[in-house]
Amino acid sequence: MNQSPATNNQQSNTHNPTRLLLLGAGRSASALLQYLLRHAAAERWFLTVADAQPAHLAPVLAAHSRSAHVVPFEVQDAGRLDALVAEADIVISMLPATLHPLVARACLRHRRHLATASYVSPNIGALHAEAAGADLVFLMECGLDPGLDHMSAMQVINELHGQGARLTGFRSYCGGLLAPESEGDNPWRYKFTWNPRNVVLAGQGGPAKYLENGQEKLIPYAELFGRAETLAVPGHGHFEGYANRDSLTYRAVYGLADIGTMLRGTLRRPGYCGAWQALVTLGLTDDSTSLGNPASLPWGALVAQVMGEKIPADQVAARVAARLALDPHGPEMTRLAWLGLFTERSVGLAGATAAQLLEHLLADKWQLGPHDRDQVVMQHQFDYELNGESRRRTSSLVVTGTDATHTAMAQTVGLPLGMAVRRLARGEVAGRGVVIPTTADLYVPILQELAADYGIAFAEEEGVG
Repeated sequence: MNQSPATNNQQSNTHNPTRLLLLGAGRSASALLQYLLRHAAAERWFLTVADAQPAHLAPVLAAHSRSAHVVPFEVQDAGRLDALVAEADIVISMLPATLHPLVARACLRHRRHLATASYVSPNIGALHAEAAGADLVFLMECGLDPGLDHMSAMQVINELHGQGARLTGFRSYCGGLLAPESEGDNPWRYKFTWNPRNVVLAGQGGPAKYLENGQEKLIPYAELFGRAETLAVPGHGHFEGYANRDSLTYRAVYGLADIGTMLRGTLRRPGYCGAWQALVTLGLTDDSTSLGNPASLPWGALVAQVMGEKIPADQVAARVAARLALDPHGPEMTRLAWLGLFTERSVGLAGATAAQLLEHLLADKWQLGPHDRDQVVMQHQFDYELNGESRRRTSSLVVTGTDATHTAMAQTVGLPLGMAVRRLARGEVAGRGVVIPTTADLYVPILQELAADYGIAFAEEEGVG
């Protein structure tokens, strides 16, 4: 079996280059790709980019022919995946998260390291012992959220523990949003900067679980967006935050087993959550049942159908307001009307679920324009006791994109992942098996590089708790 150069840094620097394989290079991978190309020569990497549409990458790689090339790749071609992984030392997957187990098993067969920005799924977690036994690193959750959230949180948590503080509460929120100047007349103040399907189905993986003052809280999906909280980010105004996933698992991950409050959430602009709750209550985010509809069905008729009513088109909006106990001229109804839900516009897809139809509509209404700028906002709140005093530290990050291609989302996902790969290729990652960036060997150099080279840094405030 060939030894991977990535596991022996001295060997990689004096003999063959480290072979990197990037699977998937769409818009979300733009900053990652640029980072890998920027450092390829100095780090002695040779990068293979495998993508379903390789032609659009040729101009990007033209100036890097000695250190990178692009090859066609379809995710359905298991044989091609196997061959590409066999030729690599480190595999970086920007494919959909559902495909990561397939990639991971190929990495196990060929004894190759893996790096992604996605959550550790149960299928990936089950490979930990086998990967560790093979001296492999499956580096997961190295993007924005998850990723930068872990790194920045652990840096402060370890600092506070080092001072002798006792943490009593931890809240962490993150959102991919629009920069205010790009919101225009969009009353949702939101457009897609990441996977649209994930936005439409957000919160449907089970009840949100978190801890508040020692009490375990569960919020069912049907109520999730109606229970949003308001928080302020210094210099950037107010936001809404709703709880996501299972926050309880991160007590052990962050070494906070005895903490009283633990919540991780998603940020949106004020007003978004109330209007999205209306969509949930109407059943327009349901992805379980095909509606058997023609593509020509008007949206107004579709809304009436999911409500189980037969009403004239001009009465649909009034019935929705009455059903949801909303002001017919209030902000929630204004947002729903702006989407075109009460119009004769065709839904455009036949035999789809309500969620698929909503995604199809939003893909048009919430599409980033060429000159739109997105904005990533993250905030951690640390409540702690030190020397008999209750205090709170707030740590906030705001990153604004350049345009619809060079987005803040692509930066904050791709750069941490690229920097983690750089450490992995150098042999600087101590862990083995499934690893996330909660240890200093990863978060210290990555946070330092982000701040020094890209101006991506957290602003902190201290106050009495």
